[in-house]
Amino acid sequence: MDWQGKQARNTWTGHPMADRRDLNQLGLNAGKKARLHRILHHHGLRNGTALFLPYDQGLEHGPRDFFANQEASDPHYVLRLAVDGHFNGIAIQIGLAEKFYWDYAGEVPLILKLNGKTDIPPSDHALSPLHAGVEDAVRLGADAVGYTLYVGTPAQSEDFAQYRQIRAEAQRAGMPLVVWAYPRGSAVGAKGGRSSFYAVDYAARTASELGADMVKVNFPHPEMRTGVPPSYDAEFSAQQAIDAVVRSANRTLLLVSGGERAGDQAMLDKARASIRAGATGLIFGRNVWQRGLAESLRFVERLHDVLSEAKPRAGATDPAR
Repeated sequence: MDWQGKQARNTWTGHPMADRRDLNQLGLNAGKKARLHRILHHHGLRNGTALFLPYDQGLEHGPRDFFANQEASDPHYVLRLAVDGHFNGIAIQIGLAEKFYWDYAGEVPLILKLNGKTDIPPSDHALSPLHAGVEDAVRLGADAVGYTLYVGTPAQSEDFAQYRQIRAEAQRAGMPLVVWAYPRGSAVGAKGGRSSFYAVDYAARTASELGADMVKVNFPHPEMRTGVPPSYDAEFSAQQAIDAVVRSANRTLLLVSGGERAGDQAMLDKARASIRAGATGLIFGRNVWQRGLAESLRFVERLHDVLSEAKPRAGATDPAR
């Protein structure tokens, strides 16, 4: 079956699938609703789920991430992959957006990352400075903006103030705001670590409390329990953990990150658990483009298979109406 036909299927059995949020339930202004509708119903599987391709790692990690597939160092290559793989959007920094995105404008939605940092300094006091604004996103034809928020960093006062500025600009412009909610700082390390159930759950809730329209989180690891609060120091399955994280995001749409390159089956299991929990979708970068083009597209096809299993929204209407 081709990718367009998958939107009609729901083949998963076993764990009951949670309902996903309808855009009409999110309290969005007209501009945000229109752009999110375009992302979710005019691209990808067009069934309200999402598969995004992040490509901000050249700044965040440096060129080492391209060693596994040197073609991926070329932004044209990755943008073409986003189009051919029927992604719902690509997330890139301002420099690449200005120099490369115009070749693909209209073919794949742009999420303009507004902040970012190198990984050369330690992350004990992590803060991601701004490099662009919402006006740049409007000028470049973006359908959303992205902001990295370091939950738990000692620099959170400055981070929150910077974020508040972007949130206000996005609200005025009707631009959806996608928050990369990443636990960071020495206090996080002492309470289970940045990928613990506690840290990821807190990050999802923080993004919702601060007004994000979408939040990107890592998949939670409930086995990471050293130093966590008592409520999290108990036996939880991976499914129970991701279920709780989606609930914590409530009316903020949740995306699960692929993270570092791992085995395909592990990634597919993570994707299935996330979609069963009611997540809106996935944001997989290195696990897609750190391999040859043909292999990348085959893996994307398998991710689309998982997204096609998502439970249809109750009362959902034909997006082409």
